[in-house]
Amino acid sequence: MGMSHEFRGACKTKALHGSLLTALSAAESAVFLCRGGRLRYPPYQNKEFFVNHTSQNTSYKYLDLVMAAFVAVLIISNIASSAKIVDLGFSLFGVPMAFDGGTLLFPLSYIFGDILTEVYGFRASRRVIWTGFVLLALASLVFFVLKRLPAESAWEGYAGTKAYDAILGGMSTGGIALASLAGYWMGEFSNSAVLSRMKVWMQGKHLWMRTIGSTLVGELVDTAVFVLVASLFGVFGWELFVTLVLTNYLFKCGIEALMTPVTYWVVALLKKHENLDTYDVGVSLNPFKLS
Repeated sequence: MGMSHEFRGACKTKALHGSLLTALSAAESAVFLCRGGRLRYPPYQNKEFFVNHTSQNTSYKYLDLVMAAFVAVLIISNIASSAKIVDLGFSLFGVPMAFDGGTLLFPLSYIFGDILTEVYGFRASRRVIWTGFVLLALASLVFFVLKRLPAESAWEGYAGTKAYDAILGGMSTGGIALASLAGYWMGEFSNSAVLSRMKVWMQGKHLWMRTIGSTLVGELVDTAVFVLVASLFGVFGWELFVTLVLTNYLFKCGIEALMTPVTYWVVALLKKHENLDTYDVGVSLNPFKLS
């Protein structure tokens, strides 16, 4: 038929909600079923599907909450990135375990990214990533303007521009902001695209392999781009480049792996309450296509 669709299934605990979602190919048909409240993934082999299901226009219950948490984590972690460099006091293969403060929180954005793509699909994830990008840019613009406005004398006495620069210097001078925007945009889209395609290829199985695999790619892109751009703007010294890339990458991927049980739980909970599981069959991974 030459049609491509975002493949969605909806189920309730005892019966299918609405009509069955049927996938047709030249040789076989596959039906997305829910029995006993558990999703059974379709064993489809190609990308041509005819979808006859009313859940194509699902009204999401929790997508806005996931998006709000995602954006909050993104902005807070970027402020923390310029606020402090943390040193754990030991070395790994001769490299000191030191990382910027945002590393403590930023891995959660990739967990949210995995949840968004796994439950709602790449299209919804793409809109959330762009929302985060715009709001992060807005936050950076506000700090940039504030830095250049005249300071009140009393504030200058007990805090002052020096304190402002020490905490928000990266965000207000553009270094951290540009590094974060570039790393975030490239890393999040890499993560979401890899997970989306892996879900189709693996027929919805082995969620742990998909979340960790996509994170290994996304975090590598994000970390390398972020540290590179930030170093070019003088936020970090070049002597810290290898240390920051290695420690940030290992720490973020480690957090993702440790949080896998939580990711499983949240994904299962959202799929149950949204009555939704999305397969991006034939869906364009173009980050600039917003429809």
